[in-house]
Amino acid sequence: MAALFAAIAGWSDWRTRRIPNWLTVSGLLVGVAMNSWLAGWRGARVSLLGAGLGLVLLLPFVLARSLGAGDWKFAGALGAFLGPTPFLDVLVITIVFAGLMALGLIIWTKRVRQTARNVWQILKAYLTLHLPGREFSLDNPESSRVPFGVAMALADIFYTLRTRWGGL
Repeated sequence: MAALFAAIAGWSDWRTRRIPNWLTVSGLLVGVAMNSWLAGWRGARVSLLGAGLGLVLLLPFVLARSLGAGDWKFAGALGAFLGPTPFLDVLVITIVFAGLMALGLIIWTKRVRQTARNVWQILKAYLTLHLPGREFSLDNPESSRVPFGVAMALADIFYTLRTRWGGL
């Protein structure tokens, strides 16, 4: 069920660069309800912990404007389906997939030098305990963006295939 939800959210992110609230909120509710039905109070607890973990871990990136709110809510809903430990596994795979997507985008758009300069500026800002400027956030219309929801959807589908059906 989590893979189906992830596929729908990933498709939405791919097509429109948005993951709508109706999808994330209903996903959260279905994830909690499903786990509660399958495992009672323990399932509800695990589901809520997974949702909370997804929301807490990614909140700083939303506040720094480096991750969209739809991606953040998608992570919370996916955490509700998976629970905390599997969610962490999917999040690590997501980071790898998003990094590979970003690397491909940087090479495709021939922005290797500009990206290196930007990374240096961002590191300098963090090392001096400052937030990077708006030019390094989602607010910059000229910046290239990796659809994080797509990376998370692919990561969840990969995780599901690997763990539940022994593939990959």
